[in-house]
Order: sequence, then C-alpha cells, then structure tokens
Amino acid sequence: MGSARNKGGLRLLAACALWIAVWQAASLMLGSKLLLPGPVDTCLSLVRVVGSAAFLPALWFSFSRVASGFLVAFALGVGLGFAAHRLALVRTLLEPVVLAFKSIPVACITVLLLIWVGSREVSGICVFLMAFPALYLATIEGLAQVDPKVGEMLAAFGVNGSRCFLAHVWPSVLPYLVATSRNACGMAWKAGVAAELIGTPVGSVGERIYQAKILLETADLFAWTFVVVAVSYLCERAFLWLLQRTGPVSLRLAVPRRASRTHAAPEPGALLVEHGVLGYDGQPVLHDVQVRLAAGERGVLGDVSGAGKTTLLHSLAGLLPTLGGTIEAPRALSMVFQEPRLVERLTPCDNVLLVGTAATPGEVRSMLLELLGEDALTHPVSELSGGQRRRVEIVRAMAHPSSAVLMDEPFSSLDEESHRLSAAFVLRHLGGRTMLVASHAPEDVRLLDAQSLSVAR
Repeated sequence: MGSARNKGGLRLLAACALWIAVWQAASLMLGSKLLLPGPVDTCLSLVRVVGSAAFLPALWFSFSRVASGFLVAFALGVGLGFAAHRLALVRTLLEPVVLAFKSIPVACITVLLLIWVGSREVSGICVFLMAFPALYLATIEGLAQVDPKVGEMLAAFGVNGSRCFLAHVWPSVLPYLVATSRNACGMAWKAGVAAELIGTPVGSVGERIYQAKILLETADLFAWTFVVVAVSYLCERAFLWLLQRTGPVSLRLAVPRRASRTHAAPEPGALLVEHGVLGYDGQPVLHDVQVRLAAGERGVLGDVSGAGKTTLLHSLAGLLPTLGGTIEAPRALSMVFQEPRLVERLTPCDNVLLVGTAATPGEVRSMLLELLGEDALTHPVSELSGGQRRRVEIVRAMAHPSSAVLMDEPFSSLDEESHRLSAAFVLRHLGGRTMLVASHAPEDVRLLDAQSLSVAR
C-alpha cells in the first residue's frame, strides 16, 4: 500500500512538472509578462503577496465569511433535511426556496445583496445560498437510503431514539454529506471570492484580486489565485477529516460500555393470541389465529412458507397493528428476524451491547465465543459470513434481558452442526423465558424441547 501511494505521489509530481513546463513555454512564446507571467515571476509575486502586511488581514476577512456561510449552510441544510424527511409540509414549503437558490446566478444575487446588506457581508451570504441546496438535498437522499428494517429491529429491542440515531441514522447519512461537502467546500470559496470581486469589500481577498486586475499586475493576480486554491484545498481537507471522524465517534457513543442494572432480566411473560385478525396496512391476511404460551413455555410454529408465521411474530412484537381479536405479549422482548438485521459497521460484541444487556462486555464476548471463533469478533459484521451473522443475532437475542423471545427462522443458513450447537446455546441461555420460534426444520421441536404449534387452527 505504501509503495502504491509513493508511486501515485510521483505520478502527480510528474504531471505537475509537465504542466509547469507547458506554462513556462507558453509564457516564453507570448513574450509578455502582462499577458502571461511565467512560473518564476508568479512565485516571486506570491512571496511578495504573502509577506505583505495586508495578506493575513485579507485572508482572515475572506476566510471568516466563507467559513461561517458554509457552516451555517451545513447546519441548516442537515437540520432542515431531517425535518423535511419527517414532515411533508416542511418539504413542500422548502421545495421552491431550494429550487430558487439552485437556479439564481451568483452575480445576480450578489448585486441584490449589495443593495440590501452592503459589501462586507455579501460573500458569506452568497456562500450560504450556494451550499445550502446541495447539503439539504444530500441529507434527504441519505435519509431515504436508511434501512428501515434495522430501525425496526432497534425499536423492537427498545433502543432509544438518540442511540438509534447515533448507531444507525447518522452513519447511513454521513457518506452522502461527505460526498457533497467534497464539492461544496471548493465551490464555497469560488462563490465567496466571486462575490467579493463584484462587491469589492475593503480588506478582502476579492478586493486584492480586483486591485491587481485594475493595476494590470497579472503576476499578483496569479499569486492571489494560488492562495485561494491552496486555502480552499486546506479547508476542504480539514472539514472532510472532521466530518468523517463523526462516524466512528457516533458509533462509540451509541454503544453502552457498562452493564446496566436497568437491564436486569424481567419475569417471564405469557404470549396469547385469541381470535386474532392480523395483516399489513389494514389488509387482513390471517383470521381467527389462536396461540397460547404460558409464562416460561416454549413453542415452535412449523407451518409451511406463506402461512403467516412472520406476520404473527411481528404482531406479537408490536411491529404490526392488530386488526382484530386479542393479542397479549410482554413489553420486554428479544427477537431474531427472518432476514439479517445488524448494524453493519459494528463488531459482533458491539451489536449485542447496542440493544442493551445486563452482561458486561467481557461476558458478552464469552457468549459470542460459544458460537463464533476469536477472529470473527474483531471484524465488523459486514465482513462476516451469513452463518456467522446469524449466530451474532442469536447471541444478541439471548443476551438482551426480556420476558419472552421471538425467533423467525433463527437457524437458517447454518450447517447441521452449527444448527445443533446454536439450539443448545439458546436453551442454555434462555433462563426460563417464554419462547416462540418459527421454523421449517421439524427437529427444532426436539432440539428446543418445545411444543409444536400452528398459525392455522
């Protein structure tokens, strides 16, 4: 990797050297420093500009306004993006505003701002108007890609909103904001300096560039341009580094590192469905469902695919509203879903700790080692096999303090030996809780020492 990086750096230097040579040749061919000063003349002007008493004040004037305009645009773009994602009214009201901000040329809005607010603040406002639409739309796009199934899983385990945001929502939106900011940071300086060139506020970089143009000091014009490019690049790299660091930080903040007494195991609770009418979006798919499990009992639903086992489990977990009849289930539930629902960026241990447990991190690690190898615990779950991921979900359900455990095809994607070991693990850590399992494997009734149940009467 280091060798490849060195080769890439050498190629970049070679490309820069080539274009500097072309620049020098073009300057010699024109024979006029007024039209095109060469690299040496530009470097001498750059040294003079940087060493002048006006350099730092001018740079600070422009930086403070560009940075403040961009940061306000970032904060409002992200904040209003979240609001628009949740509230259709906010999105509708902002749509024409965002469209206008995207379409109005910088020159036109700068002239208007010069009339309204004067020249000193015009660059910051122009930066805001340029960056806000991109950041707002990036936030909405990122939120649209957040996996709702993982959010549903976290809700089923009772993970509160702030930890759900830190573990799932923010890391999902972050790549969209990073990609947009990569362009918006550079565009911010372009918009800010362009506004200063039109308004020419005293003491700004834009004013210095304008003065160089008026006095036909082309080498100084080039020098100030290099300053803007360099500062723009440094600002972009610094902001992107900070923004990207929020991803790992949010994940660390989301995962509790200590066992909590508030997660002490509650008493086992009964699972009851009487004449249940169950379905999706108000449309019933199951009628007159009857399931009874007393506190501490275990049952296996062995119906064929499509019979409604998943619908029943989701209804018991409160993820689907009951359309009729009576459903009773304890509030404290653990669940293994039919498809994988893990926070991909977290390790197996952190996935278990995220949902809350009375066990310490060391105890959670010991539980995971009963089903997984040591090496698997050091990787994000996104790098694990399907079978390994499934076993992480089983451990998560068993480690979470609950009155009842719901499991939907928990041993799918496991080979025969892993299936047997995982079933034994479940019995070993069930701790007297009520358990209802949906399974196509007839042997699960025996492996889990459970009674056979059916969705159909």
